[in-house]
Amino acid sequence: MRKGPFIIIGVFLLLCLMGTVTGEVRYVLEKAVSICLDCIGIG
Repeated sequence: MRKGPFIIIGVFLLLCLMGTVTGEVRYVLEKAVSICLDCIGIG
């Protein structure tokens, strides 16, 4: 059995969990909203 894909998935899940715990989700969404508003010309 190949272990490579399982290791990559495990690392991905660990990094995703770390980003969620440290509040990166909110930061990324705030940036995305401000960029979209700048593109529209509102912000």
